[in-house]
Amino acid sequence: MPASSSSSPSLLPPSSITITSKSTVYPSEESAAPSLKLSVSDLPMLSCHYIQKGVLLSSPSDDLSFDRLLPLLRRSLSSALSHFPALAGRLSTDQLGHLHILCNDSGVDFITARAPHVTVDSILSPLYVPDFVKSFFAYDKTLSYSGHSRPLAAVQITELADGIFVGCTVNHAVTDGTSFWHFFNTFAEICKAGGGPVKTISNSPDFSRDTVFDSSAVLRFPPGGPAITFNVGEPLRERIFHFSREAILKLKAKANRAVNGVIGVAEIMGKQSNDAWKATNGTITSLKTSEISSFQSLCAHLWRCVTRGRRLPESKTTTFRMAVNCRHRLVPRLDSYYFGNAIQSIPTEAAAGELLSRELSWSAGLLHKNVVAHGDDTVRKGIADWESSPRLFPLGNADGASITMGSSPRFPMYNNDFGWGRPLAIRSGWANKFDGKISAFPGREVGGSVDLEVVLAPDTMAELENDAEFMQFVTP
Repeated sequence: MPASSSSSPSLLPPSSITITSKSTVYPSEESAAPSLKLSVSDLPMLSCHYIQKGVLLSSPSDDLSFDRLLPLLRRSLSSALSHFPALAGRLSTDQLGHLHILCNDSGVDFITARAPHVTVDSILSPLYVPDFVKSFFAYDKTLSYSGHSRPLAAVQITELADGIFVGCTVNHAVTDGTSFWHFFNTFAEICKAGGGPVKTISNSPDFSRDTVFDSSAVLRFPPGGPAITFNVGEPLRERIFHFSREAILKLKAKANRAVNGVIGVAEIMGKQSNDAWKATNGTITSLKTSEISSFQSLCAHLWRCVTRGRRLPESKTTTFRMAVNCRHRLVPRLDSYYFGNAIQSIPTEAAAGELLSRELSWSAGLLHKNVVAHGDDTVRKGIADWESSPRLFPLGNADGASITMGSSPRFPMYNNDFGWGRPLAIRSGWANKFDGKISAFPGREVGGSVDLEVVLAPDTMAELENDAEFMQFVTP
């Protein structure tokens, strides 16, 4: 598979990435799991691409060659699948139109590749993420609905000149980010322990389907299945921006800074909030939580700067969407390791002119208000709304004024030591990328740093890179 030509200034390696083998890996133990009905949180993802995320690793020691490593990884994957039987199954639609995961041990694709002229540095050093990184993943631009006929997951192991890339691709109607990284962590944990079949793992997935997300509603599809909801051919730039813990704390302090004696979030929430408020020394404080978080502060900063770079009319409504984990928002809570999608999208809107004319505390307060308000009642209201009109998730940026934040800096992406060290970096494939798609990763150093994988139209990316207010917080 030759590397694609780059649409960015990043230099390509001087040779191709070659697929050397493809096989099927089955669970090490026969599954006894029943079929799992797709929920109201799973079904909207059927028009989304498979999730593609992976880890860049250094080369193992000399006594563990790539050829000796592959059987270890195969055994480890097989053992991991025995604890995640849903991933080794297929999708099926019954006569009533309900979709299920058949845990039938059909297996997953295991692909090996070599890229002898691709170095770790050629991945990490370019300003923009090189397009050849996308060749480290299977199922490019494959919709999750395709899980009816093809595996629900694939793992590709690519040998580099001085490293290894482990790319994992999983059907988005089967997992959200929480479940994806739970599986990935388990795969790495088993490999580090020797790769043999294990009866128990540190955190077993919960396959319950008797939750609030269960529904009798039916989502109808046109013949042949759904189509992608955005233009996959638009020109894009993709860059990783690193924000140190210190820089994020400065943004947080700025977002929570008192303005005329009242912090921005109090100005925004006022009487609209159900929380109790009190005034102390001229500052209004919520008895529940009034502090704008570090991540909300970073998101507001990005929202303002991207909006400025797009040069939108002042009256244009711009939207910032955040994907949130609902497991802990429900009463009673879902199991932390509930397997499947348990996410909803929180949209926050503002006129471009007002967003840019006000302080960071104002926009951060808007985000904070909506996140705090997204509790049990709001989650259940969202479910009821979907059941009244079942529909696919409209991923994309149809109006040219939207930003969609996915993934999370809380995901344990660097807890993937396969036996020879922590990852050097996290990277992703082509999946679900459009102008305004942002993914948040934890920074490699512990302590609260964040990497934002930013995908923008080329002109907007250039504006963002020349935005002094934005770049002053970015670590080179």
